[in-house]
Order: sequence, then structure tokens, then C-alpha cells
Amino acid sequence: MFEKFFKRRSSMANEQKDSVQEKPLEAEQVENTQADEQTEAAEKSTDALENEIAQLKDSLKLEKARAANAVYDAEKVKERIEREADNAKKFALEKFAKSLLDSVDNLERAIQAAGDEKTPLLEGVELTLKSLTSALEKHDIVAVDTENGFNAELHQAVGIAPDVAAGVIGNVLQKGYTLSGRLLRPAMVTVGQ
Repeated sequence: MFEKFFKRRSSMANEQKDSVQEKPLEAEQVENTQADEQTEAAEKSTDALENEIAQLKDSLKLEKARAANAVYDAEKVKERIEREADNAKKFALEKFAKSLLDSVDNLERAIQAAGDEKTPLLEGVELTLKSLTSALEKHDIVAVDTENGFNAELHQAVGIAPDVAAGVIGNVLQKGYTLSGRLLRPAMVTVGQ
């Protein structure tokens, strides 16, 4: 009887040992599963973070490019405005200079009308013309060259001169002028055919 009792007790003890041993195995498996899940979650979060970093790097490159373009555009606008301001300064005298050209033409006609006779009046007109042309030259208003042949950009052909060669200017009917290299008024000329 005692033997049965001890056997039973020992079998119960063995069962308890087995169950105790099974419990740590189950707990260990649960812990391993949890550890695997945590590792997978960490790997997923690492991958997600790496993807986010890559996206942020791409957006940073894009924003840097946009900023560089904005700086470039601002510099171009600044240069264009400065160029336009310089041109406005250079050519602000254009209307005023055109009105003075009529006075120059009239003084030249007065000198031609006086002929070869030297009078004090003629000397006064010549001095006035000289001071007016020197004032115009100070502001970069220069007579167009008519000595080196016809140039359609600087000369306006108003007639044909039969006694001169083709492309050569025969008579200058009215002088032309430029303001800082830009044509202010074309020279009216006759040209050989």
C-alpha cells in the first residue's frame, strides 16, 4: 500500500517536474517568439526609417535645387534691371538731342548760305556751331560716317547719284547722328547705282 502511495506520489512528482519543465519550455518559446517579433519590428522600423531618410534626402536635394534656381533667377533679374537702368541713363537724352539736331542743321545751312565771305556774323555762327557740336560729343552724340560707303543701318538713300560708283555716297542731304552707338537719326544721302 505504501508502495502504491509512494509510486503514486513519485509519479505525481514526476508529472509535476515534467509540467514544471514544460512551463519553462513554453515560457522560453513565448519569449523567443516575442523576441523574434521585436526583432522583426525593429527591422521593419529600421527599414521604414531608412526609407524616410532617403525620402528626406531627396526632398532636401529638391529644395536645394529650388533655392539655387531662385538665387540664379534673382541675380538675372538684378543684372537685367541694372542693364535697363544703364540704358535708360544713356538714352534719356534721346528726345532732347533730336531737337538739338535741328539747330545744328540750321547753323550748318547758315554757314553754307554765307558762302566764302568771312564776316563777324559768320564767325559767330561758326563758333556757336562748334560749341554746340562739342557739347553733343561730350554726351556721346556723334555724326554718322559718310566717307566709307553706304550702310543701310546708318544711311537712308533718298535718291540716285548717277556720277558715282555703286555703293558710294554721292551727296549728303542731311547728316545722321548716333547716341552711344545707337542710331539717333539716319543720314539722308544719294547713292551711286
